[in-house]
Amino acid sequence: MSFDLYVASLRTSEDFRQTCSSTSKLMAPTVSPDFMDSDPSMSAAPKISFVSLGCPKALVDSERIITRLRAEGYALAKTHAGADLVIVNTCGFLDSAKAESLDAIGKGLAENGKVIVTGCMGAEPEQIREAYPAVAAITGPQAYESVLSAVHAVAPPAHNPFLDLVPEQGVKLTPRHYAYLKISEGCNNRCTFCIIPKLRGDLVSRPLAEVMREAEKLVRAGVKEILVISQDTSAYGVDLKYAPSLWNEREYRTRFLDLAAALSTLGVWIRMHYVYPYPHVDEVIPLMAEAHESGGRILPYLDIPFQHASPRVLKAMRRPAHQEKTLQRIGKWREICPDLAIRSTFIIGFPGETEEDFEELLGFLTEAKLERVGAFKYEPVRGATANDLGLEAIPPEVQQSRYDRFMRHQQPISAKLLQRRVGKRIRVIIDEPGPTVSRGRSEWDAPEIDGAVTVASKRPLRAGDIVPVKIERADAYDLHGIVV
Repeated sequence: MSFDLYVASLRTSEDFRQTCSSTSKLMAPTVSPDFMDSDPSMSAAPKISFVSLGCPKALVDSERIITRLRAEGYALAKTHAGADLVIVNTCGFLDSAKAESLDAIGKGLAENGKVIVTGCMGAEPEQIREAYPAVAAITGPQAYESVLSAVHAVAPPAHNPFLDLVPEQGVKLTPRHYAYLKISEGCNNRCTFCIIPKLRGDLVSRPLAEVMREAEKLVRAGVKEILVISQDTSAYGVDLKYAPSLWNEREYRTRFLDLAAALSTLGVWIRMHYVYPYPHVDEVIPLMAEAHESGGRILPYLDIPFQHASPRVLKAMRRPAHQEKTLQRIGKWREICPDLAIRSTFIIGFPGETEEDFEELLGFLTEAKLERVGAFKYEPVRGATANDLGLEAIPPEVQQSRYDRFMRHQQPISAKLLQRRVGKRIRVIIDEPGPTVSRGRSEWDAPEIDGAVTVASKRPLRAGDIVPVKIERADAYDLHGIVV
């Protein structure tokens, strides 16, 4: 699993309201975003205030819950105080994430009084009950039916033919032009720093045809970029023994390569996240190279959570511990697809990490030349087996010093790699449009976690536009160019 898991993005009910108002095909153009409050015919609808914390996988869970609620006639409130009920979808991976979740629950109780808790932290309800015994209900991750039952008990639905209609693709919490596509739940890995299998169980893959039907709905709704996510994307289908699945009158196997091939036919950007460097990933790289050469859609981008480079630390983490093989694999990938960008995350200060281990990690960065890198200082997680390894904890001041050194080491590597784009024409998807200056992302940048491209243009651009941009300059993390 990736440590991007706890780079939490908070989504509020206002985000949901804007999503609903921007995607509903039945809404007249003159209706304001406040239509749910102002229309008397809808005033009887129970209102839900929703807070979503955690990773994109949790965000997809929130989207599914909101879609079900909207289908049953519930409205979404701007504030806790104006709602009949507050739902908090929690993140429970790290103590800091748990603290943020508990804080959100406390605010919901203080401002509203009726709170339902769901998500990863709900898998250990005793700590929530201990802190806030007044919560109305607690459910675990992916417990959609339980959440709906709890909502019905606290705020029964008011059926209304207008409110019962939702967009075909469901309610999305991302901007309209990109969306996350979750292909599986759970994880078969047993990394010592991680409790995801305890919270979400072992790997359960969705049949390929089911995934593709959801992807098609997203594309019909105007999505221009699909971000494929799971706990372990490259393990997709192993639990189903790569069973065949029929989609568009063609048989595909439920596996990583076949999924990439099927998604590539949809005509939108496809970005792969949380990919472990298993040998069969090699098969997807030529598809990325072919797509990039022809202007195709499987982006030359892999998000691979390496976590460390020292074999000794990786062994303690129960991660693949063959740095040389990893470097060889990266080199082979780049021979096949020279424009491939790799992003990764690393843990600094794992118990027992020596100065020699850390220097080995810095050496790996020098050799691997990863385009995008993030780092996190190790935090002990209650229930993780890393706590029982008997390894010496790294003092916070040493963790901070190594973190600072790590970032200083990587910055010139990233800056030098970005300089390769100067003078070239690249495709950019627009996230934040402006009259003459907009902000977007290249094929090598995922939303919220990677860099950006500042784009100058003679005409206004729209969110979701994919435009050719000539890059004029680069800094340590971002690019700057003009539409051509």
